[in-house]
Amino acid sequence: MAESILDRFKDTKQETVVDASKKVRVGIIGTGWIAEAHLVSYLKQPDVEIVAAADLVEGKAEALFDRFQMKVKYYKSHKEMLDDESLQLDAVSICTYNRTHAECAIYALQKGVNVLLEKPMCVTLEEAVAIRKAEEESGKVLSIGFQPRLDENMKMIKKIVESGQLGKVYYIQTGGGRRRGIPTPFGTTFIEDRTAGIGALGDIGCYSLDMVLNAVGYPKPLTVSGYKSNFFGIRPDYYPGHPEYADLFEVDDFAAAFIRLEGGIVLDFRIAWAMNLDTPGDTIILGTEGGLRIPSTECWNGSVGGEMTLYHEVCGQQTQTAIPIIQTDGDLFDLKIRSFLDAVKNGTPAPVPSSQILYNQAILDGIVRSAQAGHEVEIVIPE
Repeated sequence: MAESILDRFKDTKQETVVDASKKVRVGIIGTGWIAEAHLVSYLKQPDVEIVAAADLVEGKAEALFDRFQMKVKYYKSHKEMLDDESLQLDAVSICTYNRTHAECAIYALQKGVNVLLEKPMCVTLEEAVAIRKAEEESGKVLSIGFQPRLDENMKMIKKIVESGQLGKVYYIQTGGGRRRGIPTPFGTTFIEDRTAGIGALGDIGCYSLDMVLNAVGYPKPLTVSGYKSNFFGIRPDYYPGHPEYADLFEVDDFAAAFIRLEGGIVLDFRIAWAMNLDTPGDTIILGTEGGLRIPSTECWNGSVGGEMTLYHEVCGQQTQTAIPIIQTDGDLFDLKIRSFLDAVKNGTPAPVPSSQILYNQAILDGIVRSAQAGHEVEIVIPE
């Protein structure tokens, strides 16, 4: 019985042939640790030529590329790089602070350059709307960096929902967290408002939201009642050797929300960089015909925490089916880069479209506004 159910979700994989003769000229904006991951992945692609890098910090871009014994053209700002028409840029990876995502993405799109924008899309809903407008006016590809979508287990969640096995979905519980995991090993850019804008919400919360929203077709968010706190981030004893970080902590280290979505779906969400618990619970998708339990996971790493379980009925009898873990063929970060390049070269839709992530950003924005107001708020997304 389990095999017959699982057979419904199988598909045939197709080989992708890369035309290495047609090079994509790429620039990297922002050269911190995530930019290095982009660089490493681009170097694996046979049809990429990295030609430029930009960073506000003097010498930072040069230091990154020196480690790889590479020489490219260096610039002091994204505008300086994008204004240099001699580069003939086809695409850029934007790996800057959250606060500068919107500015960099909009300028690149206005210059006619395709954009791979690291998550979160930005900080506010207003910024996300402006990015979408620039994308639509440019006609270029804008993809957001949610590589966990490319994991085969994440795809399976979506297949199960779309198969109708769950019936009409009406309730979702999702989130994730760390007992202790404020990302200060990378300095303080994740915890200061001037650079990050949002904390755990934008760093890992956006992934948990994307996992379930993508599965159910990204319904429009309508209202949100949100809460956020910073009890751990402001404690000097949290940072051995760097107690001064507590004075710089200006974002959330925990957040929770109850979100109403179009189609009569409610979403119960929580996320944490730090808490006195190992997990806030499994992800659950409840429908009128079945339910799906996804073991608690750091989904931002692109995996589920173990076998998923499908709860359903057969001939009036309650039963359940284990969904085995599926191995993904290839590194998720490489697949993110490859899918973006394919969209650029073939003129196909963005693998992670901003039209969807706009709703993700609207929820993050709504949680912040609701937490500040102390009551439920409406989410209004300009058409």
